[in-house]
Amino acid sequence: MKLKRHIVAIDDNAGVRTALEILLAQRFATVITLPHPDKLRQSVAGNGIPDAILLDMNYRSRTNDGNEGLYWLGEIRKELPEVPVVLMTAFADIDLAVRGIKDGASDFNVKPWDNDRLIATLESVTSKNNHGKESKTTSAALMDWGVSESMSRLRELVEKIAPTDANVFITGENGTGKEVLAREIHRLSRRSNAGFLTVDLGSLPATLFESNCSVTGKAHLPALQPTVKENSPMLRAVHCFSMRSAISRRNYSPRCSPRCRPAASCQ
Repeated sequence: MKLKRHIVAIDDNAGVRTALEILLAQRFATVITLPHPDKLRQSVAGNGIPDAILLDMNYRSRTNDGNEGLYWLGEIRKELPEVPVVLMTAFADIDLAVRGIKDGASDFNVKPWDNDRLIATLESVTSKNNHGKESKTTSAALMDWGVSESMSRLRELVEKIAPTDANVFITGENGTGKEVLAREIHRLSRRSNAGFLTVDLGSLPATLFESNCSVTGKAHLPALQPTVKENSPMLRAVHCFSMRSAISRRNYSPRCSPRCRPAASCQ
């Protein structure tokens, strides 16, 4: 069933716009694609304020630093401050993602995107009524628990651990809903009024991430310091996902790290 939401996707590549239109139209009632952010004002005048904007970060040829996207993010935030903006680029790194989040983006996705993750992201950021007031009913509806016994046990477990400060390590195949489950835990936690920052480590070279993270002590991510406090759950989580070094240097189990105290035994 389609959600009655209005999504605007902005990308200079016609092929990308077509792919996004086909994908997003399967889930959202209204999907409009634009070749450049300067067309957004005209779109809003003719079609109304969107529920979310998917914004590419590069528009000029041979430009991939993301500065154009950050500029247009700022312009959109000035005119439509309550509309969530999800940034998207093929040239992603941690610093660029953090800069985007600090400048007001709701989330950050990389190309080539994962279909399920992109839709889940847009569902999440649009789960607010009146462009800013969160509707717990709508948010809760995003998590379809089903009726099976195993999902009932999982729901009980999530509701038990969400209010605690325990680190949670979620494993599973691509497209099984790991991020959706993580967002549900965040929604039920005592930090639900704070931001939820995701970093897609699968899209980052191992050397880039390892250069910013220590497996022998605290995580060293200067770019994150203005956003999260030292030794916060975010930094502890980032530390936990430095898997390659953790496995090779400390003989961690590849499925269960001692620093990540999972809610249930790792399978």
